[in-house]
Amino acid sequence: MITLASLLAVMPRAGSRAAAFLAPLSRAMARYEIADSEARIAAFLAQGAHESAELTQLEENLNYSASGLVRTWPRRFSLELALACERQPERIANVVYANRLGNGDEASGDGWRFRGRGIFQLTGRENYADASLAICGDASVLVESPQLVAEPEYACETAGWYWQARGLNELADAGEFTAITRRINGGTLGIEERTAYWKRAIGALA
Repeated sequence: MITLASLLAVMPRAGSRAAAFLAPLSRAMARYEIADSEARIAAFLAQGAHESAELTQLEENLNYSASGLVRTWPRRFSLELALACERQPERIANVVYANRLGNGDEASGDGWRFRGRGIFQLTGRENYADASLAICGDASVLVESPQLVAEPEYACETAGWYWQARGLNELADAGEFTAITRRINGGTLGIEERTAYWKRAIGALA
């Protein structure tokens, strides 16, 4: 199991926040069988460190420039639309996540309501409902109060649930770190930083 010292060794930028996450992380890792091996713990912490900027960003940052929008979502933003949306996080979320992941259309506001939160940036009405059902026994809890996912307990629980539900324990056992990244990110964005965290975590747990 992790200690405060090992958590800070992996995520030094977490600073004083680390203490608030130690117990929720430990509970979630035990519940979702991540704590069963150091290989699982190291991979989980590494991915979480990247996705949450070492526990400092538990809500998705959607404050994009027009050029950033076109570069990040070239299929969703023409230059004209990007210029109309730049630096408007709520509108950007509603455009980007409309009619995806169980969300309604842009006007529904689901994109903003169910934007990425938690250690693994849980995103979309469908994922919030599925996580809520698994964690709380009631699909409505996190759908009705999505901001809870940005709090330490649910930030950790949703990450643990997602990890186990996507078969990432088994990939961690096999050392398939790039495959884990693809299941979390949908690609290999940030793979160099993720791998550096992974090596740091392995060292911290040794």
